[in-house]
Amino acid sequence: MLLSGTKTLLTISPCVVNNGKISVDGSRQKFEAMINPAGYEHTLRLSYSKNRVLGQPGTETKYDISHPEKFSLKELILDATGAVRANPLDVISDPVPIKDQVDLLKDVVYNYQGSKHEAPIVQVKWGELLFYGRVETLKLDYTLFKPSGVPLRARVTLTFVEYQSSEEISKEAATESPDLTHLIEVKAGDTLPLLCYRIYQDCGYYPQVAKINNLTNFRDLKPGIKLQFPPLSGG
Repeated sequence: MLLSGTKTLLTISPCVVNNGKISVDGSRQKFEAMINPAGYEHTLRLSYSKNRVLGQPGTETKYDISHPEKFSLKELILDATGAVRANPLDVISDPVPIKDQVDLLKDVVYNYQGSKHEAPIVQVKWGELLFYGRVETLKLDYTLFKPSGVPLRARVTLTFVEYQSSEEISKEAATESPDLTHLIEVKAGDTLPLLCYRIYQDCGYYPQVAKINNLTNFRDLKPGIKLQFPPLSGG
């Protein structure tokens, strides 16, 4: 149990997938932030198809597909000046060079693993945040240097795309029918209207779902809770 005021550092851990289940690969080194990022951004996107009806001036918009979620870390700082230490109780030692810190970060999130020729699957964890995905972009902005030109500080921007195993995708596709009762685990960034849209293609069902699940404050969904989405009708 964390004590009040204890600093929790963001970690990015390599993962493995066995029998359709994802887990952290404890045999490989993880990346731990020295300074937590300034913030993060969670993006959810839906696409719609537009059907033109002959004789009508407009188009009818219908739900087409839910895109994988995206997650971006803003201004993750790498520092080799010696002025910053993740744990003030650590024995003072020479700071880790920026090149070594970048190499570790790239090994965890960017470099191909084995013969799959795919970016690694990683877990991003920080407090209540838990996200599994693959890196889409890795941007390094070097901001401070020694007189010799060796970098002393870098600002990193990372964007990840949500990862789902083929088993999870198949299971989700098999349970998408609004005629079935669904038990959905809430993820960070989910809202009740959005979840209703995913299940029923109509976000207007959220008051009924809130009542069924005894939600007193549907605007504040806690990640990890499970909600029931039974068959509903607009009547």
